[in-house]
Formats: sequence, C-alpha cells, structure tokens
Amino acid sequence: MGGLTWRVARVLDTHQENASARSLHLHVPGWPGHRPGQHVDVRLTDERGDQAARSYSIASTPQGEHLTLTVVRVQDGEVSPYLVDDARPGDQFEVLGPIGGYFVWDAPGNAPLLLVAGGSGLVPLMCMLRARFTRPHGVPAALLYSLRAPDDTLFAHELDDYARRDASFVLTRTYTRTAPPGWTGLTGRVGATTLATVTTRPAGTPEPTAFVCGPTGFVERVARTLVELGFTPDHVRTERFGPTGRTA
Repeated sequence: MGGLTWRVARVLDTHQENASARSLHLHVPGWPGHRPGQHVDVRLTDERGDQAARSYSIASTPQGEHLTLTVVRVQDGEVSPYLVDDARPGDQFEVLGPIGGYFVWDAPGNAPLLLVAGGSGLVPLMCMLRARFTRPHGVPAALLYSLRAPDDTLFAHELDDYARRDASFVLTRTYTRTAPPGWTGLTGRVGATTLATVTTRPAGTPEPTAFVCGPTGFVERVARTLVELGFTPDHVRTERFGPTGRTA
C-alpha cells in the first residue's frame, strides 16, 4: 500500500439493492483501474475533522474512472449507515486503493471458475462475474450463493439474467433461514453435500479456481470442505468479512 494515495470520490448515483444494502456509483478522477476481487478503503471526515475509515469490495468491472461499491449497513457502524442511508449524488468522500493482490481473478488459462458466497461476500465475486461476462468467450463458471432469506439477496435480476442467457454459467442459491414461497431448490448451510452438487466436473477437465467470500466461520468451513472434496489448497482462495475480517 506504500504507493497508494487517497483520492476524492464523487457520488454519481445510487441503487438500493435491498432494505439494508445499496450500490454507490462513483467518479474517481485519476483512478488507476483495479483487478476483479480487489477492495478500497473509504474515509469519511466530519465537520470537526474526525475521521473514520472502513474497507469495501469493488463491485464494478475494471474500467475507466468509475467505481461501484455495494455496501451493507452494519448496526452501529461508523461508515456504512452514511453510505447506505444518507449519501446522495454530488456527495464526496475519500477512497484509497485498489488494495489486494491475492483474492483476485485475472482469467488465467481456461480453468473453470467456482464462486462461493455467504451474504455480502457476493460483492467481490460479482466483480469477477461481471468481468467474465464482458469477455466474448468466458470460462465456465458456477456461483453458489448462501443467504438467510429472499429479502437479503443482492443483484438478483442481474444474476438470473446471466444464468438465462449463458449455459456455461450455473447459478445455485441456498437459503439458511427462510426460503421463497414454493422454493424447490437448496436450503440449509453450505456443507459437503451442497458443495458436491456444484463441484462435479467431467474427467479430464481442468480443476476450477475457487473463490470463497463471506463471514469468517462460513469461509473456513467451505474452504476446508473443498479441500476434503479434492481441491488442491492452491486453487482455493478466501476472503473474510466480520469481526475477524474486513468490516463496514
């Protein structure tokens, strides 16, 4: 991070993803570009000069000086309530980034892409998916999205549209508390049985590169299970959110 500098970001517009989550589309002059999976630090300064900073994943594709952050409100948070509830077009704050070099996807070779998201852990994985769909011939990809209830979903219409128009992308959701009415898909926490349904691959095909993001316990459980199912550890990359990871 030694070469990074704080830049002023201006809110262009916003989009409410659900009752507690919002996407902010920003213009960041001089933005150097980013890689799918990276994040930024956001710093707010109040009228007294007091500052608070938190980290947020980048949701937009790596192009131009525009940047999208999708933020979930954290109870008693110092930064997320402003970003979710109060920020308006024209407002400005500072961003530092892009940050991160391990949890990134640069479409290496023809290895399939496996994404496993818990809650708001979908955000950096969405950046990867959006980057994949900008390429004319994307590698096969699968997303397993674990969420508590339908009201918690992010990017619902966009994900469903991807799944409808691209047979090489497989979307699987599982609900851990409340499923939609008439739901016949998966329910319950992600475990070996659930992961086995999305990790099966024909003999002779490359091992997928897996990216797992979400709360710490979720990430550790999924990563361990993937290795038990035959993934080599080098093919499983993880990012954690929550008390022992990046928070909002």
